[in-house]
Amino acid sequence: MGWDDAGRIRHTKVNRISSLSNEQGTIIKDWGGRLPISLVYPNSYFIGMSNLGIHAIYKFLNNYNDVVCERVFQSDKNVLSLESKRPLLDFAVVAFSISYELDYFNVVDILKRSNIPLYASERGEHHPLLIAGGACITANPMSLAPFFDCLCIGEAESILPELLSALSHRADTKETTLEELAKLQGVYVPRYHVNQVLHRQWLKNLDDFMVCSSVVTADTELGNLYLLEVGRGCNWSCRFCLVSRAFCPARYHSIDRLSKQASKGLEYRKRIGLVGPMFSDHPQIGELFTALRYMGADISLSSLRIKPLSEPLLDEIARGGIQTVTLAPEAGSQRLRHVMGKKISQDDILKAVASIVDRGMKRFKLYFMIGLPSETDDDIEKIISLSTMCKQIIEKGGVGSRLSLNIDPFVPKAGTPFQWLPMADIPTLKHRLDILKRGLLPKGIKLRSESVSWSHVQAALARGDTKIAGVLTNIEEVTLAGWRKAVDKCHLNLAHYVLEKWDINQDLPWDNIELGSSKEHLISELNKAMASARLDKS
Repeated sequence: MGWDDAGRIRHTKVNRISSLSNEQGTIIKDWGGRLPISLVYPNSYFIGMSNLGIHAIYKFLNNYNDVVCERVFQSDKNVLSLESKRPLLDFAVVAFSISYELDYFNVVDILKRSNIPLYASERGEHHPLLIAGGACITANPMSLAPFFDCLCIGEAESILPELLSALSHRADTKETTLEELAKLQGVYVPRYHVNQVLHRQWLKNLDDFMVCSSVVTADTELGNLYLLEVGRGCNWSCRFCLVSRAFCPARYHSIDRLSKQASKGLEYRKRIGLVGPMFSDHPQIGELFTALRYMGADISLSSLRIKPLSEPLLDEIARGGIQTVTLAPEAGSQRLRHVMGKKISQDDILKAVASIVDRGMKRFKLYFMIGLPSETDDDIEKIISLSTMCKQIIEKGGVGSRLSLNIDPFVPKAGTPFQWLPMADIPTLKHRLDILKRGLLPKGIKLRSESVSWSHVQAALARGDTKIAGVLTNIEEVTLAGWRKAVDKCHLNLAHYVLEKWDINQDLPWDNIELGSSKEHLISELNKAMASARLDKS
């Protein structure tokens, strides 16, 4: 699902809900004597069931004999669980997994249509206990905090065991239960944790919990794949990126566990989808590819790191039959990549493309951002020139060669060195997109871009405080006009969240969340970036 600049949802089978008869791996349990938990992904089934986090939590919760977990997705129909067709009010616990800020609108819609009061303070003993987790929540839970009884800061596998223990022995009152939950590491209970620091929790040994497709169905965005998590986190620490902060340190599943799980996955799908922000850095990635090829598996990759990119790894990828490769230069100019902390050069990018083409792969996707700190029109022109050079190399692959670009506006994220920085304004972003379209489309390079207007909304949600909850409450229709009307009704200064550079000495809404990088370190990285921008411009 995406958004257009007219403020409408761009549908991609957004309301399609699969029949359970199309699934393999569905878990059906009797409710007798069990704690009923609804696992809610606030987007379509089509997108949600391609999210490995949902698979992992669904399987994890149902591994407990005294728990029954059922899934709920956003749709135009009644809000009911897939497994037993029950409404959310029938569950003792409603747990949201949220990985994208614009899905906050769906969170509110789901609660309203389920007749659950939005604010935690308005719910009574007969209402379910509402929990939220996911990358957005870990970085900055404040925009949604008034709606939830508690929010999980960190990775589910490291928080859920103790949380389930507290919920399974639920006290006489919800208040007593919340008092117990507030004692747990990584569980943020807004009414108790006022000005208290919450430390992000993370799983030390990934092999303790294998993350893979637990339910297989063709009715998803990645329905032809059996998904397998190779690693988690990233050590490259690009200054704009949340992954390296919210999921650090980088960890990997062992080659033995990955091979065994892939073998099981081949019972369902011939193609194994390898997932992870830096899976190609796995110390035994070559051995994994060899093992998968020996099993007869086809391989699908989320993206390849441009550097380091080993020749043996490319050889194995080519043998695996992969045809489409995704690379992320992020910026066209060396100057901007330096500002971002992206440790690759133009030569690295061109060499990577050439090496891949030499091995018979012909279809490429390149990811870039616009509106980056200190960006100029010249930086945009360099995206065009770099893409043109890449296309010339790719065309040497012959018939079927194709290059496309994905363009996303830079959105500052909590917990990163760029959290204090503003977005570029809408006229600037549209101007930069126009430059790209004029320069790329005549060259036969396709371009896909996200709505710059909705990216501004995303920034407000990402850098939001509890006042944002008031805006979400007053949304009458999920359009740009509906958003602006709610902002005006709440007398909110939207420019503060989106277009203003914040003082590094001011209090931030998420200062009580400790991801693992000190504020001093983030400020140091920000200062390095800005110093680099000034030096490179001189």
